[in-house]
Amino acid sequence: MSLALYRKYRPATFAELKGQEHVAEPLQQALRNGRINHAYLFSGPRGCGKTSSARILARSLNCEKGPTPDPCGECDSCVALGPSGTGHIDVIEIDAASHGGVDDARDLRERAFFAPVAARFKVYIIDEAHMVTREGFNALLKLVEEPPPHLKFVFATTEPEKVIGTIRSRTHHYPFRLIPPGVLQELVEEILRAEDVPYETSALPLAVRAGAGSARDTLSILDQLLAGSDEKGITYARAVSLLGYTDSALLDEVIAAFAARDGAAVFAAIDRVVESGQDPRRFTADLLERVRDLVILSNVPEAGGTGLLNVPPDELEAMRRQASSMGPGELTRAADLLHTGLTEMRGATSPRLLLELICARILLPAAYDDESSMFARLDRLERQASQGGFGGGQPGFGDGPAQAFASAPPAPQAPPAQATAGQGSPAQGGAAQSRPAQGHDGGGAQAREEQSPPSRGADPTSSVNPRPHAASAEPGSVDNRGTGPRSGPVSAPAPSAAAAPTGPAAGAPSGPPPAAGGGMDFGSIQRLWPDVVEAVKQKSRATWMTIMSGVQPVSLDGKVLTLGFDAEGRRLGFVNGGRDTVLREVFKERMGVDWRIETVVGGGGGRPPSQGPGGGGRPGPGGGSGSGFGSAQSSGFGSSSGGQAGAASGGFGSASEAQASQPASQPSRPNPVPRPANGESRARQADPGPMPPPPDEPPPPPDPAPMDESDEVDPEGDADADGTEAEMNGMALIQRELGGQIIREIDNSN
Repeated sequence: MSLALYRKYRPATFAELKGQEHVAEPLQQALRNGRINHAYLFSGPRGCGKTSSARILARSLNCEKGPTPDPCGECDSCVALGPSGTGHIDVIEIDAASHGGVDDARDLRERAFFAPVAARFKVYIIDEAHMVTREGFNALLKLVEEPPPHLKFVFATTEPEKVIGTIRSRTHHYPFRLIPPGVLQELVEEILRAEDVPYETSALPLAVRAGAGSARDTLSILDQLLAGSDEKGITYARAVSLLGYTDSALLDEVIAAFAARDGAAVFAAIDRVVESGQDPRRFTADLLERVRDLVILSNVPEAGGTGLLNVPPDELEAMRRQASSMGPGELTRAADLLHTGLTEMRGATSPRLLLELICARILLPAAYDDESSMFARLDRLERQASQGGFGGGQPGFGDGPAQAFASAPPAPQAPPAQATAGQGSPAQGGAAQSRPAQGHDGGGAQAREEQSPPSRGADPTSSVNPRPHAASAEPGSVDNRGTGPRSGPVSAPAPSAAAAPTGPAAGAPSGPPPAAGGGMDFGSIQRLWPDVVEAVKQKSRATWMTIMSGVQPVSLDGKVLTLGFDAEGRRLGFVNGGRDTVLREVFKERMGVDWRIETVVGGGGGRPPSQGPGGGGRPGPGGGSGSGFGSAQSSGFGSSSGGQAGAASGGFGSASEAQASQPASQPSRPNPVPRPANGESRARQADPGPMPPPPDEPPPPPDPAPMDESDEVDPEGDADADGTEAEMNGMALIQRELGGQIIREIDNSN
């Protein structure tokens, strides 16, 4: 009959004590100096050497050559207290779990005063000392405080806080720690060599991991593996099946499926785990351990040689490939989800279902908008870019605007005749230059458009037509100023005498703005402005209430972004309330640019923002994806452009703007919502609206006179942006949320 390994290889001296140098060295020095205390308290996890150290201390005290830090191992006391010894009469071990009452303490107190029989000191080793009752400790208090010269106490416990303070304060406290995995693996290898048993190197980390830092538990598991081994010794397959761990090949398969987003392979692996009888909790814990190793390996490539990873050397290369295939962002997100799911599995009625949901969340980072999911998507995009998976482009808020911005096809270059024909009156020319074009090209060239506003009382089908381009882009550049091809030069209609003022906006630049850092230009800012507003909403609702309507970018000059407001009160509320700081932080976090924000009144702040190609828009009352309040080809607020500029004249955005359209210039001052004059027909020339009014409908009231800027009413209330949406009146909410407009007003006063 063989002796258990944890008894056979129990340390006999402080030098043989593994992983507890911080305790062994001070005790050895105290024995050399002769400064031996009458009571010691050894605390720490189970199986880390507390009771063994107490026996070594008693052996050192009672050695014939002692007290000495190195017992001779030859005298009667050393032999009796050795790993295979029978024990000594003057060294008494008491299990406080069964002898912790007050009567046991009184009996110990009565016998402790007798002198030792055959040794220098009488040593009491009280194991599981936290199980002694308060009354028992009180009975021992006087003896521990003033013991006779020949008496020594050693209290060993896993819970030192349960030892009453009056006892703990009279002892020298030495805390023991868990043994590092590397030290335990070296100990296991030494024992296997001493036992002359063959083994596979990949099986030892499993035994060390199962021991969880306890030398006694690790040696007990090793003893079990030795007992069930054949002539091949300890094998990896036998260790995996006996200890219940997941095979590394299955973990490799799941990690590769995560990297490739192969949901079929992931769920097939989960099915094999459950069908083989393994516990889903154990599989989740093993997968979390593997992801943890990959996170460390992705940050410390040489972790295999520094002891940070306890894996076989033949697996390191495969794990490096796995770490590079996912990236730190995806790995940390997967680790977070696995850890949270493992906690939720405690007491779960269906662990398999919860495991499948965890894997589904890992596979779909785009379905969540938290920070870890965003970093996971960014990791994937960076890897694809480094591998040449897609063309470069300026990243934006989400996939839609950035992709359309990066891949917009170039439009045909306008001939010089069209550029010359597009020159209108000086006032109109200034208006065209007051708003830079919302386009982007590879060479950084900017294009501009101008548009003649409709005259009062004129037919809307003939008064709203896009004017030709004032300048053409260079060859190879991207021109986003229209959605359909041109069949020939387009002449500009003569401006009406009653046209709205189109003077240059305050603070607007006279030429195209230069591109900012990181490749962002003014056109990109205009297209991404709705996404910026939405990002501000997540950060500060007060700032969002200020800029959600009536505010638009006016210009970008270097690192200075100018915003145009439709009212002075709104601008003052933005500046005085520190809202510019919030907006600046959003630009810095989402676009990586640090711009200074300046504000002006006017500059197109009242015009609804033009949606980018991926931004989408609200469908009009007729359905579809039209721009404005009519059919899919309509432009603006019910005007028609024959399908040529439906996405360029600036309505409430259009989902059909797949060709990265560029809006035309708008008046610098916000205009009220236009209403058709009396007797005007709402039918369009090119594409009649899907919801024409009935013929017997009474005409709507005429348009109100243009308001002066000093009389403008802020649709959101005033400069106080901390109000809620409930403060908006009903018509403003309908116009902003549903895209409605007034057709007629019914007077029920009669």
